Amino acid sequence: MDPKNQVLIILFSIIVIGLIGIPFGNTNFIINAMILELTFIILAVLIAKGIGNNKPLYVCIFLALLIIIGNSLVTAHINRMITFSKPLNTIVLIIGGYLLQGLLVYTSIRAIKKKKEI
Repeated sequence: MDPKNQVLIILFSIIVIGLIGIPFGNTNFIINAMILELTFIILAVLIAKGIGNNKPLYVCIFLALLIIIGNSLVTAHINRMITFSKPLNTIVLIIGGYLLQGLLVYTSIRAIKKKKEI
């Protein structure tokens, strides 16, 4: 499968998980979460249309790493993952905040390398 399509699948998955998780999250951060979701949607559109060459892929890498680091620094997230106090929130956090973000970094790097080979 083409790495660009893999990036799009991962972005779509992140968007879906985010939309599932937003209603269960802290109400103080709903605006931030919606802006983040909109950012992922814009990145998906830019990559699908081929706009900006590799720039959206670099933004994906930066954003995903920022999210992973940010999630790792928030004590409430760490506590939630250790205790599973809110199981649905924890599963959404692990899948959307770590697993899919890591896959986004990996697939974006692969897509950049493939574009440079051509």
